[in-house]
Amino acid sequence: MTAQQLKNSILQMAVQGKLVPQDPNDEPASVLLERIRAEKEKLIKEGKIKKEKNPSVIFRGEDNLPYEKLLAASHKATSKNPQDFRESALEAGKQYEGFADGTVKDITDEVTFEIPESWEWCRLYNFVYLMSGSQYSESECGCLYVKVADMNLPENENEIVTSSHFTKDSENGDIPINSIVFPKRGGAIATNKRRNVISKRICIDSNTMSMTVIDDKCLDYLSCWFMTIDLGKLQTGTSVPQINNKDLEPLLIPVPPIDEQRRIVDALSLIEPYITKYKSVENKLSMLNSLFPDLLKKSILQQAVMGKLVPQDPDDEPASVLLERIRTEKAAFIKAGKLKKDKHESIIYRRDNSHYEKRDGQEVCIDDEIPFEIPNTWEWTRASSIGSMVRGKGIKRTETVPKGVPCVRYGEIYTSYNVSFSDTISFIDESIDKNCLHFSTGDIIFTLTGENKEDIAKGVAYLGNEKVAAGGDLAYWTAHGMNPLYLVYYMASPYCIERKRRTATGDIIVHISTDKVGSFLVPVPPLKEQNRIVEAIGRAFSMVSAL
Repeated sequence: MTAQQLKNSILQMAVQGKLVPQDPNDEPASVLLERIRAEKEKLIKEGKIKKEKNPSVIFRGEDNLPYEKLLAASHKATSKNPQDFRESALEAGKQYEGFADGTVKDITDEVTFEIPESWEWCRLYNFVYLMSGSQYSESECGCLYVKVADMNLPENENEIVTSSHFTKDSENGDIPINSIVFPKRGGAIATNKRRNVISKRICIDSNTMSMTVIDDKCLDYLSCWFMTIDLGKLQTGTSVPQINNKDLEPLLIPVPPIDEQRRIVDALSLIEPYITKYKSVENKLSMLNSLFPDLLKKSILQQAVMGKLVPQDPDDEPASVLLERIRTEKAAFIKAGKLKKDKHESIIYRRDNSHYEKRDGQEVCIDDEIPFEIPNTWEWTRASSIGSMVRGKGIKRTETVPKGVPCVRYGEIYTSYNVSFSDTISFIDESIDKNCLHFSTGDIIFTLTGENKEDIAKGVAYLGNEKVAAGGDLAYWTAHGMNPLYLVYYMASPYCIERKRRTATGDIIVHISTDKVGSFLVPVPPLKEQNRIVEAIGRAFSMVSAL
């Protein structure tokens, strides 16, 4: 249950008489309604409000069902006893023709829930009076002026009327104080969950409506009840939704005794801070739920590159043998002119429980660089020591064609490719391709330019059969001798992402070089374990995606 659903549920309990206990000593709601009718007649006679066409009273019949009867405008009750009042109201109703057949109308179908004995049902137009906003503009009204746009405030702001919303400091507005204002036209009808209580006389624009209680003591309860009404269900029109007085006036409002109204409002005030806390926790939980899949995937990748995702097999060929084979093959490629020789050839090895690197003919202890422990069958190496990293050449968007030689531009790594791909989405003409550099199956393609330091150097494995042209701001990691998907997952691991954050430069446009990526330390498992890791990550990611 969301915080809003909880609040709605509590409000619904409140207006059904289920939030606070009833007190038999309370003055019944029927007497309150009679006072409201008398006050309304007075306001009508004074010309302050318009006379409604069909004032009515709703009462329980002998069968305990709700009935409605039209009232004479001059009707006055002479007793505080609810039953006496109902009988008096029925007698007064004889002065009218009543409903279509001149009889009392059974409104059971309109009443959606039971209310306590001391409560009464009432038509909204008998409890309040409604006013639509003015047609004149803000500059013409000459008083405090509230537009429908002023209602687009945070939900926790209870009152819209502050000095910042007014153009003129006047008290001659059309709308009395202690009125509720709300949208009557536009999309805000359904989406605005707040009912705004004003503290000064104002004018409102033509897209806004006001509701004013006859008895100010009922304002807080009326505001609570109004929050339970879905105005969206009352709106008409599609291109410009709207509601009118006639849509609201017939609504049935359950009216508690005035003392119980106070208890209800006090109870809601006590509950509100807890709902606010509930909503805060809900927002945090929602944020965690949205982040959880990504965080879980990162945790899986970190466990993978630390040798904790799958068990080690003592029968596996150790990573040291794999790296020696990679160095031999790389030397053969360099000799054949297929790869460039590294500027700084590196070999990392263990001795006396420490890690050393032989580089440029010098031996250096690199224990301070080692980020975490790895299994004994694993080895550390520089990324540049496994294979070679080659930067692509620029391919303009205008140079791509619907069909031709496959190519990849750097932006497509972010938008179109995930972990691996076999077919490209872009192509170039052979005349452009002849000047390009190409990667092959098993190579890792990664970006050298991006919008943030977390996504920079995003790697994707190419598993297709054709040679593919590499665009500029793009590099490919070739002849690495590793499971390509293991290297892709390594580049997406929290360890490698942190390395990229520290190394990349720029803020708006972020850059990284092949030399910098080549300097990263790579934890290398035996090749067979790399395969098991890749399979385990695939299974785990599928399960996370299914959550």
